[in-house]
Amino acid sequence: MTVAGVDPVNPRNMMLPPASSRNNLMLRVASALMLAPLAIGAAYLGGIAFFAFWTIAALGVLWEWDALVCAHDKNPVFTIGSVAIVGSCLLWAIGRPIPAMILIALGALGVATLASKIRRSWCLAGMVCASTILISPLLLRADPILGFVAIIFLFAVVWLTDIAAYASGRVFGGPKLMPRVSPNKTWSGAIGGLVAGVGGGIAVAKFAGIDNLVAIGLVAVVLSICSQAGDLLESALKRQFSVKDTSGLIPGHGGLMDRLDGFFMAVVAAVLIGLMRGGFEAPSHGLLVW
Repeated sequence: MTVAGVDPVNPRNMMLPPASSRNNLMLRVASALMLAPLAIGAAYLGGIAFFAFWTIAALGVLWEWDALVCAHDKNPVFTIGSVAIVGSCLLWAIGRPIPAMILIALGALGVATLASKIRRSWCLAGMVCASTILISPLLLRADPILGFVAIIFLFAVVWLTDIAAYASGRVFGGPKLMPRVSPNKTWSGAIGGLVAGVGGGIAVAKFAGIDNLVAIGLVAVVLSICSQAGDLLESALKRQFSVKDTSGLIPGHGGLMDRLDGFFMAVVAAVLIGLMRGGFEAPSHGLLVW
């Protein structure tokens, strides 16, 4: 029996996510497909293109962060921070990493000086985050042999974790992961993202001819978990300041911080692993060769 004006219940439709969720997923995938060639192309070219790409990303993150947390201090804080980031990039490009790091530290000191006391720690955290977004990829890509592979490996883990977590969470639903921090994230999404991220990382390593895929898989597990942790940390930050997205720059994703939250934590973990095992001379080798 069908009641006028009311569609009959279709069990198949009950298994599908809402149309708005499916549309948002398609928007996220479309945005990723547009941005991915730029990121991969810059990583492949290296040099000036890679420096420019990550400098712009770091400046965008710094701007969004300062706009979110620094209130009336945002303009002077962003100015001193951006000068330090651009100057650091230029120094790094001419082979002066130590002065580049010193300049970042001076920029952080300037941010702490210019920010109001009540916002100082938040503004300083933004400078640290933006600087890390710049320096960590540069460290990995600097490896002359495996630098490009390490960046693609990281991209595969982070991007597939993000897309699969969103898709599987919407399709399967189930218990919430951390409802007080991010009410939409589920355990099914976390597991789906982990599986896809690890699979993507192993596929990149295998294609690149890297041995010991078991160890690579374990590294990918760590990076995928870190990526999801970064997403949760940014959700907590946005909840703290009562915003949904850091900006509307990227359709389906919000702002650059929304796009790079998982990458931030994953690249930090990747660099730490690489430095511990390969030192500053070959961090990507330390990350990938076991």
